[in-house]
Amino acid sequence: MQRLSLDYPAGAPAAARALAGVVGSGDLEVLLEPAENGRSTVAITTSVDGVNDIWTAVIDRIFADADQPAVALEINDFGATPAVVRLRIAQAMEQAASGAGRT
Repeated sequence: MQRLSLDYPAGAPAAARALAGVVGSGDLEVLLEPAENGRSTVAITTSVDGVNDIWTAVIDRIFADADQPAVALEINDFGATPAVVRLRIAQAMEQAASGAGRT
């Protein structure tokens, strides 16, 4: 298991909590919590060793816009591709924005 923590500037806190995906073969889960105003944090636990640079590049692209809501993401990965990572984070962000996430 490998762990990675990242931090980004952000806007106002997300509206709600959210969950997207499941941990399983080739997939991941994203747990989203509203965070303090102005900062987003991402904590990644992955079963794949040696992928810090790939994870950092993917997450950096997602959080390049500092106007995104402030969130605390916990990502539990079991070998998902970058496309699945982006999809699951987008799903969680959409749920949180609509208030349809888990409370």
